[in-house]
Amino acid sequence: MSDNPYEAGQLLADYLLFHYGRDQDLLPWPDGPRSALGFPRRSVDELIDPESAGGGRALDVGCAVGRSCYQLARHFDEVLGIDYSASFIAAAEAIRLEGGTAVERLEEGRLRTAVEVLRPAGVDPDRLRFRQGDAMALDLEDLGGPFELVHAANLVCRLPDPARFLSSLAGLVKPRGQLLLTTPATWLAEFTPVVNWPAGAILDYLRDQLGASFRLERQVDLPMLIRETRRKYQWTMVLGSRWRRV
Repeated sequence: MSDNPYEAGQLLADYLLFHYGRDQDLLPWPDGPRSALGFPRRSVDELIDPESAGGGRALDVGCAVGRSCYQLARHFDEVLGIDYSASFIAAAEAIRLEGGTAVERLEEGRLRTAVEVLRPAGVDPDRLRFRQGDAMALDLEDLGGPFELVHAANLVCRLPDPARFLSSLAGLVKPRGQLLLTTPATWLAEFTPVVNWPAGAILDYLRDQLGASFRLERQVDLPMLIRETRRKYQWTMVLGSRWRRV
């Protein structure tokens, strides 16, 4: 059995619903925080500079089951999604090829219901590719050279050595290219040894790690809602930032 927590069956179903589920399937309560829905899409839409994102290639590191890749494909000719989880990548590829799937949505206790999730419309799936990989061991030559844009959503605080990943980004992004990062800064020792946590605030840490090669262009707070059961949700305010490769 894999020791990767993201290989668990129910977690995969939860991520598919989080990425591709309809708003009403995620949040049936009319008084709920609807502005926090659609985070994988908004992590692109609310950060990207569309005027400098026409054609070329984009890389989505830590793409999970791939929804944000479709949003990137609205701007780029080719999008490569990479994730450490083999089951996530297999699910992303199945959605790309088959157009959708059914997932078991946890309601409460042992109760589950089947919900269909669909590939986003209006995007050529042939623009997308998915592969398994380690964010801290990306081979630039193997990836085909640098990209016009790199996107990494909620990845930094889930890596054993985030500084190692951040130091690799200068080589992954072309000069004048964009780097889109989001993070809730929810540091946990089970993912990142405490010795590798930032000493201060996350934005200061990102400035320290990226400042030699990137200029901060945009900072925004992005609400995010994750459904656990019909009556229990995680609401998080995620820091989003756009950086320009100098």
